[in-house]
Amino acid sequence: MSKNKKYWKNLAELSSENKKAFEKLRNDEFTQEIPVDEILTDPNNLENSNTSRRDFLKYIGFSTAAATLAACEGPVVKSIPYVVQPKEIIPGIANFYATTIANGYDYANILIKNREGRPIKVEKNSLADNSMSANARVYASVLDLYDNTRLAQPMKENLPISWFTFEYETLSELQRLSKEKKEIVLLTQTFASPSTESLIEKFKDKFKSASHITYDSISESGALDAFEARYGIRGLSNYDFSNSKIIISIGADFLGDWQGGGFDCSYVKGRIPDSGIMSRHIQFESNMTLSGANADLRVPLKINEQKLVLIEIYKSLFGSNKVKFESNIQLSKKLKNIVDATIKELKSAKSGAVVITGIQHKDYQLLALEINEKIKSIAFKPNETILTRSFKNKAFDDLIVRMNEGKVGAVICAGINPVYSLADSKSFIKAYKNLELSICFSQKNDETASLSKYVAASNHYLESWCDYEFKTGEYSLAQPVIKTLFNTKQFQDLLLVWAGSKSSYHDFIKANWKKNILENENWNQSLHDGIFDRKSKKISKRNFISQNRISSKSLKYFEIIQDTNNNKLELNLYPKTGMGDGQQANNPWLQEFPDPLTRATWDNYLTISESDAKNLNLLLDPSTFFKQSSNDANGGLNGKYAVIKLNSKTIKVPVMIQPGQAKGTVGLSFGYGRSKGLKEEMMTGVNAFNFYENFNPLQLIEIEATNEIHEFACMQLQNTLMGRGDIIKETTLEVFNSKNIDAWNKQAVVSLNHIETPVSSPDVDLWQEFDRSIGHHFNLSIDLNACTGCGACVIACHAENNVPVVGKSEVRKSRDMHWLRIDRYYSSENSFEEDDNKKDNISGLESSLTSFGELEKPSDNPQVAFQPIMCQHCNHAPCETVCPVAATSHGRQGQNHMAYNRCVGTRYCANNCPYKVRRFNWFLYNGNDEFDYHMNNDLGRMVINPDVTVRSRGVMEKCSFCIQNTQAVILKAKLEGRPVAAGEFNDTCACASACSTGAMRFGDINEEGSKIAELKNNKRAYHLLDAVGTKPNVVYQVKVRNTKEKS
Repeated sequence: MSKNKKYWKNLAELSSENKKAFEKLRNDEFTQEIPVDEILTDPNNLENSNTSRRDFLKYIGFSTAAATLAACEGPVVKSIPYVVQPKEIIPGIANFYATTIANGYDYANILIKNREGRPIKVEKNSLADNSMSANARVYASVLDLYDNTRLAQPMKENLPISWFTFEYETLSELQRLSKEKKEIVLLTQTFASPSTESLIEKFKDKFKSASHITYDSISESGALDAFEARYGIRGLSNYDFSNSKIIISIGADFLGDWQGGGFDCSYVKGRIPDSGIMSRHIQFESNMTLSGANADLRVPLKINEQKLVLIEIYKSLFGSNKVKFESNIQLSKKLKNIVDATIKELKSAKSGAVVITGIQHKDYQLLALEINEKIKSIAFKPNETILTRSFKNKAFDDLIVRMNEGKVGAVICAGINPVYSLADSKSFIKAYKNLELSICFSQKNDETASLSKYVAASNHYLESWCDYEFKTGEYSLAQPVIKTLFNTKQFQDLLLVWAGSKSSYHDFIKANWKKNILENENWNQSLHDGIFDRKSKKISKRNFISQNRISSKSLKYFEIIQDTNNNKLELNLYPKTGMGDGQQANNPWLQEFPDPLTRATWDNYLTISESDAKNLNLLLDPSTFFKQSSNDANGGLNGKYAVIKLNSKTIKVPVMIQPGQAKGTVGLSFGYGRSKGLKEEMMTGVNAFNFYENFNPLQLIEIEATNEIHEFACMQLQNTLMGRGDIIKETTLEVFNSKNIDAWNKQAVVSLNHIETPVSSPDVDLWQEFDRSIGHHFNLSIDLNACTGCGACVIACHAENNVPVVGKSEVRKSRDMHWLRIDRYYSSENSFEEDDNKKDNISGLESSLTSFGELEKPSDNPQVAFQPIMCQHCNHAPCETVCPVAATSHGRQGQNHMAYNRCVGTRYCANNCPYKVRRFNWFLYNGNDEFDYHMNNDLGRMVINPDVTVRSRGVMEKCSFCIQNTQAVILKAKLEGRPVAAGEFNDTCACASACSTGAMRFGDINEEGSKIAELKNNKRAYHLLDAVGTKPNVVYQVKVRNTKEKS
């Protein structure tokens, strides 16, 4: 076809006199030939290799050049992977490689799905411990690999240089500084890597004046100091909540990022009530968090009240004579009753209780450690020490002092961005600029890199080798799954060069493992699995405590002084679920990821209670027919701007009303306000690190209202269920155990000849039924007790199904393209049960108008419920009957299909869907400069899953139950001449595969004995809006709360 193309030519080209000149220009215009023959015929290149996959990664991994080559008609029209195809690579078949992410904030053991040499998706490594499973940020991290703002080569003073020059000049400078006995500081992230630590020791042996300091952007130094003071090891205690009877959390968002996260899996195991038993969770906190949202009892408190609660619990166990404290506040009578009841429950549970705290102060962290020791908590696992945090506040502060005194000659930064994440960045910048040598290892020309003399363009973790020990005795490996896309190197490669070693880092790791870790086990097996469990390094909790415990002071003294200035509020700084510490701020999936609680995207904001907002004139009036205020005509949410002040610093930030926020407190998330190393579209929000004084997440601030209005982009505007208990069915553990199923999970009925008939009965079907027990029939179960609202499934769905990013302005117009959303609901009264009762007791027009108006407003301290919603794949789907072109139809296996090339965009299906889960492509979102995200450049499009169509403008799209994966399983079995194996469908649906807690389970209900068949027939199972009679293939499990009756 391309030979027949005709192109416009100007007069100069048509002239025969200029023919030869234009012919030459045309031939040389685009690309030079890639020396394929040279690569393939040189025996030194291919024949001497021992590992064919390594050959593939070395010679034929995709790069920007390969992507560009495939996109244009150059001399080599086929991309190189098809020229030399290693035996492991079969076009159309995915390969999976075990690896590990450890970027200084997120740590997880994962699998990487590769298609034709391209990593396209992060998946769960089922061989690894659940506590090290992926979160939403980890699932999104594959997109960072294809970020076209990445550094392509090393730089000196912001100009590109070669690696030879970089290595020669930096080594010369380091040798000079070492001779002059100037301090050389390796300032790095917490690697938790035994081989990296060994390599750093080699570097320190070579350069005697060198030292190593770790830096965590969000400090856990208080907890680390306490653990070190108690057990002599710098680490964090681990917890296993699966067998806990009562969990008491004081300011610890353990379902979020507290102590590195990963506690949700064990927590959920104790929250499934099918045996009639479940744990009880009590949360004392200021901000509304994921942990608070999932608690059975949530008590909003200021930080000093939280300290008092922890001290009261300690005194009840150790005696009042063990603690002395001075305070100008005391617990209110209501709060004292709650604390007394909590202590009573704790004592009753004995070793089944556990107390944790997020108060970042050594002395309060020590109280929690001693309490758990005293009650012999089975959840408390100090012997399984968490090693993913190591930052010491004082060591870093001392470094800044020495830098400003001129005692430090060189600082080498790796995996960190202190210029962005330090509150006192001006002091650091001044000292950093005055250094004789500053080197920054970074993937982007970020805030720190742009001020460094030398910048080492770093590998993405998917291009790197490394090893890790996240918990004592639990090791893991990271391996490259693609050749480096740019001319980059990893930090450890340069350490080897500077240390004078000619070994590769891969060989260094392998030698270190064989000598110190493997204990005669197989290296290749460990590399294949991605993990290695060194049992000889593990000891029991009893032995650990007896061998390591350091005696503490018999009398503990605390001073709790509440600031009496009523004009000041407590600012609680926290990491947002989607953005973490901000290092992935250039990731459009995460920017458009809705916050689980506020449902806002593309922003951070000041969360505040409604009563405080009123007092500070920060509350917008509700919009009316005549006046737009809190909402625009298109429904978009608005909020006022406030100016917050801390000493001499000020930030103007939008205000979001947050139900459940403790009065007298406000919240602001880290991770936003970046200014370097990312696209302009991603420069969103404000930098909360500016207020992170002394690495303390709690600050006292003043707030001043403005008249400026901020436009939010929220995925959900409806906050309450308004008493519609049939949407999220829930009950208490007492009712669940003592009453008939009809009392808490009654099936909907309709009238047939004036007789109440269950809606599931075929007698009331509008369509003739057929036998669904033949062949495969897919269902998805969602357990509302296990869903914490973390959103990992949302990102996994994006990656698997090429869901486009549309940007803030489109989201504000409710044009988001998420196939899967997690609805969040607040109760209007103190509980959802009270909401239901209030609605049921409405009588008369006046009562109706008043009560329904009240039911629209969330309570000051509401119960919270999460509900993942996607296409329900109804067996009686109302969307299918109204499509005029049969673009949507029902498959024999229970899936609702979409034929995109038939769809003409009438949107009748969306109007007829009672679940509102269909999305319309208002624009072409790929290859469109108006939507300049990853789908708008060749490199970013390399993450696209080739098994899923990229939709065009004007068509509807929705969840497909990942039909490409279910069909792949069926076709594989057919090719191998066998039936589909038991459980083979379980991980084919991206959301269920990504769900670390097991809240989502996918499978074939016709598979005898399958988990999904069991869940479908569970007594807690119900269908969403089942009274409509759509007969969905998504089944929900009734939410059960372990609440206590009010006395």
